[in-house]
Amino acid sequence: MPYFDSASAAPLHPVARQALQASLDEGWADPARLYREGRRAALLLDAAREAAAEAVGCRADELVFTPSGTHAVHTGVAGVLAGRRRVGGHLVVSAVEHSSVLHAAAAHEAAGGSVTEVPVDRLGAVTAAGYREALGASTALACLQSANHEVGTVQPVAEVAGVCAAAGVPLLVDAAQSLGWGPVEGAWSVLAASAHKWGGPPGVGLLAVRKGVRFSPQHPADERESGRSPGFANLPAIVAAAASLRAVRAEAEAEAARLRVLVDRLRRRVVRLVPDVEVVGDADRRLPHLVTFSCLYVDGESLLHELDRAGYSVSSGSSCTSSTLTPSHVLRAMGVLSEGNVRVSLPRGTTAEEVNGFLEVLPGAVAGVREKLGVRETPAAAPVADSVELDALGLRCPQPVIELARAIGTVPVGGTVTVLSDDEVARLDIPAWCGMRGHAYLGEAERPAGVAYTVRRLV
Repeated sequence: MPYFDSASAAPLHPVARQALQASLDEGWADPARLYREGRRAALLLDAAREAAAEAVGCRADELVFTPSGTHAVHTGVAGVLAGRRRVGGHLVVSAVEHSSVLHAAAAHEAAGGSVTEVPVDRLGAVTAAGYREALGASTALACLQSANHEVGTVQPVAEVAGVCAAAGVPLLVDAAQSLGWGPVEGAWSVLAASAHKWGGPPGVGLLAVRKGVRFSPQHPADERESGRSPGFANLPAIVAAAASLRAVRAEAEAEAARLRVLVDRLRRRVVRLVPDVEVVGDADRRLPHLVTFSCLYVDGESLLHELDRAGYSVSSGSSCTSSTLTPSHVLRAMGVLSEGNVRVSLPRGTTAEEVNGFLEVLPGAVAGVREKLGVRETPAAAPVADSVELDALGLRCPQPVIELARAIGTVPVGGTVTVLSDDEVARLDIPAWCGMRGHAYLGEAERPAGVAYTVRRLV
């Protein structure tokens, strides 16, 4: 059964498995102790730290291991903000950061700090100019992911790091998605990553803090990991994480070239095989193994279930796959279609046959979901009115857009259709539908119940 969700968690690398099994026998003791078993464990920990630091591009004494990537992000954000509290309480983040960064920002704001979100373009990328404008005299920290976890767009970290350095502001980089493919370029100050993203075991994160960055840990004092990550380290998992990081980096150039060909095939073929699909994210500046697309008139959760039944494990940023009624914050910030969203992230070793099999299954899965939702081609009819208003209150994605598609032919070219909806997703998906179908989105207006979205028919 092909697993196509390595952006969530990559399968355990064979080197990680071997290192984990070996270190369970050799690395169980406390590395802080001076007896033989402790010294042996300390040697393993030092070797793992050296290997991880080499891959990150920092000094070994700048890197600590944490219980997860999220823990590393939260520790890094809180530690730098506390260490630079005399500068001010302003934090700058991009609008498409991982939820761990955004949750840390929300906690900072709730405690009295201020946060500025830097917007992204339709491809999901920030600009250095956007960060330059957001930075101020009271900015204590800026955060930027190296590559987006949902659409794969690679961010201009080096340029942003230069802007931050000129302003005297440290930059924290969430490198969870990219570190297995190569080091993060630029003069970053703090870096966080997570082993299970590159094929290491879960429960291991990395936090690197450059010398000279003011940092104050926000937890009770602890003698381990330079006081930055308290508690007894999971040494076997750490050894496996470092060993697998070295292994995947040795394979990265060749594997990236191979997977990029397969993803390029997906990007081309999906739009040819499936009607009304939008491929999102940057086609060039992107991770080599990841592609995301959204399908009009499709319930994302139902589509994922159909693909799972066909033997393909994929992910989604669609609001229809969560307990909330709001779309992915990444897709919302980009202003792209969110309904029927599918993220395919190929693990190392994925074959062309597996990708071709997915492309064979996908059109039928999308058509089947659309059929269940009542989406059918209907013959053109004479317009019945210059303007039509649809009551879509209580209907959830993608039904308001389906109702709009059915009604657009009932008005003449130049006529308008207004959709009244209380689904937050409509705010994103109706304008996206207009862009894909060649109509004009005229805007929205609050109503006593819901929001009215108005579209002008152009074709």
